[in-house]
Amino acid sequence: MEVNAHGSDCPHARAMRQLRLRSGTSMKRFLAVLLLMPSIAVAATDAAPTFDLKAAERFAKLALACVGKEYPNKISHVLNSDTDVAPPRKLTPAFYGCYDWHSSVHGHWLLVRLLRTFPDASFAGAARDALGKSLTAENLKQEAAYIRGEGRASFERPYGLAWLFQLCAELSEWDDDQAREMSANLCPLEDAAVERLKTWLPKLSHPVRIGEHDQTAFGLGLMLDYARSTKNDSVAKLAAGSAKKFFLSDKNCPLDYEPSGEDFLSPCLAEADVMRRVLPPYEFGRWLKFFLPQIPTRVDSTWLPVVMSPDPSDPKLAHLDGLNLSRAWMLEGIASVLLPSDSRRNALSAAADEHRRAGLAAVTGAHYEGGHWLGSFAFYLTTRRGISK
Repeated sequence: MEVNAHGSDCPHARAMRQLRLRSGTSMKRFLAVLLLMPSIAVAATDAAPTFDLKAAERFAKLALACVGKEYPNKISHVLNSDTDVAPPRKLTPAFYGCYDWHSSVHGHWLLVRLLRTFPDASFAGAARDALGKSLTAENLKQEAAYIRGEGRASFERPYGLAWLFQLCAELSEWDDDQAREMSANLCPLEDAAVERLKTWLPKLSHPVRIGEHDQTAFGLGLMLDYARSTKNDSVAKLAAGSAKKFFLSDKNCPLDYEPSGEDFLSPCLAEADVMRRVLPPYEFGRWLKFFLPQIPTRVDSTWLPVVMSPDPSDPKLAHLDGLNLSRAWMLEGIASVLLPSDSRRNALSAAADEHRRAGLAAVTGAHYEGGHWLGSFAFYLTTRRGISK
């Protein structure tokens, strides 16, 4: 039995045993179905990019270029004494690349998901090597100790922790020897993150409704998916209960106020995207009618126009390219649970298509300010990670 640093059976270990005990659809079969789905094709303009192995290689190149790239680096680091002065690779030895901690975490998630989806691709060896170098037992014990350090209660909360949970879930679902080893290595950090979540959420009196990292709704959605994937019932109950506490009574979300100039998440759509995870379809459809009455019953591109970054080389202004991607997956998620007879489904799907085209066209890697993170958002969207199969 795999045990964590405290001697207890961590969520990863339980999920891996369950995966070995049950049969499931192979990733190759999943990929074959995925590539046939019309929603994955990106018919942007005359030269239409398509989600295929070539696109995956481009995403892999972006991730591999950043997970070991220490500088430039934007650290969020509390200094308690002179001994805390150290380069990023010493402070957080697993997740020091990709400009900041959370981007490094979802850069590693991207490599894992790429490997699960394209196990025989040309980048597979390099991706496995990079993951093996980062996700060692020693590195992750130090990461756990770091986030438990004095004055770091709010470190990467909730955005970075939410992506950490996604990495944990992705590994726990992968029937692979290296994945099992990395899952076991992650247990101390996973336990520390769960501790942090269980301490913080009950005390959070109001949700954070912005379009950047501190947003509550997006974090809850990823946490809930992790909890259900790893069979962590206590976290699932806490995340679902928090979403209902914060959002169940909300009405008339001011969609016209979006986006703010540096958003990469939609406050309104993210709230709907988490609520579709916690309400039955009929109840969610009724809630959505009052929460977002702006959604038309006919295809109409004016209700949610795509956005464009005015300067993709600016770290904050580049956020708008990611907003198109996250809007697309949230729109798809919302549509996925509405009843077949719901007349809003076509409008949601059409808006998702427009945002997908614009978002994927921006994942060029031309500027590190966007290249270090947009690939993760693109692959989350194109593989429909947040949508139940």
